[in-house]
Amino acid sequence: MTDLRLPFKLYVTADPRALAEEQPLPEALRRTSLSMRVLCFLALGRPDLDDHWKSLQSEQAFETVRSRLCSILTGTITAASILLAISGVFVSTGSPVPYFDYTSPVPYCLLLMSLMLAMIAMLTSGSSMIRWLHTDRYWTQEQLKPGGYFVLSYLLSIVTPIFFVAWSLNCFIFAMLITGFSSRSTICRAVTALWLVTYVVNIGTISVDVIWKYAKSLRSR
Repeated sequence: MTDLRLPFKLYVTADPRALAEEQPLPEALRRTSLSMRVLCFLALGRPDLDDHWKSLQSEQAFETVRSRLCSILTGTITAASILLAISGVFVSTGSPVPYFDYTSPVPYCLLLMSLMLAMIAMLTSGSSMIRWLHTDRYWTQEQLKPGGYFVLSYLLSIVTPIFFVAWSLNCFIFAMLITGFSSRSTICRAVTALWLVTYVVNIGTISVDVIWKYAKSLRSR
């Protein structure tokens, strides 16, 4: 009886997901315009996608990023809900005192804009939250690889809800400022002026801090 032993080769097919872990930053993500760098900084805290791409190389790092973004979106939803409730009260009810009439055309229009922007902020942040809860790092890598529009939509899904909340808040603040300065009460105008100074100082402080961090991140590249 002849013993036929045929040689065989063992072929191991690598999991493409495992190979994706070793991929460097794609060329399409290396060259970014100034506007894209600013958008990256606002969305991810860095003017480029290097660190974010590295976070997609391991499950633990990706979970950290996802938890942080979901936490930001949760805060955005909370802020939008508060603005929606407050703006809704101001729009649906008249002023309880005659010297603070916010039902005049300009303040009322700003309050309506604040209400609508808060609603949009809730919708966009809610949809972004659902997206981040159901996505994984492999799908995120595939979305970012082509660059261009796909990266833009990816970053905007993070930044847009925050922008809508900020615009809603500013519309509400300006409505109150216009109403306060239009008041016949000296005390009301004085309080409004103090509020305006506080608002300007805070906006200036935040702007300087953001610009400083952006310049520092550019120098550290």
